[in-house]
Amino acid sequence: MGPALDAVAEWCNDRPQIPDALVFPGRLDPTKPLDFERAWQTALKRAGLEDFRFHDLRHCAASYLAMNGASLAEIAEVLGHKSLQMVKRYSHLSHEHTASVIERMAANIFKEDHK
Repeated sequence: MGPALDAVAEWCNDRPQIPDALVFPGRLDPTKPLDFERAWQTALKRAGLEDFRFHDLRHCAASYLAMNGASLAEIAEVLGHKSLQMVKRYSHLSHEHTASVIERMAANIFKEDHK
């Protein structure tokens, strides 16, 4: 499965009273999802982040996958996207990553094999 999913599965197995559909059940009503807005806002404040939504983490995941060599089809599978167009909207390559790709290409094209 993967380390994160394994950890969540193990955590859920240790809590049999919680419905399967909820990873984070509510404190007062375990049949409803936990409202973690206050914790999220606290984390953003401590990290010094502004204008960042929880959903933006999907963009981060897609971008990190792309910059680590995942294909568009692989990213689509991870994020559950049905179209490659949507994957392109989520995957953003950093300036540093793009620059390093160009540097590698230039080094391969212009390397001196003969002296």
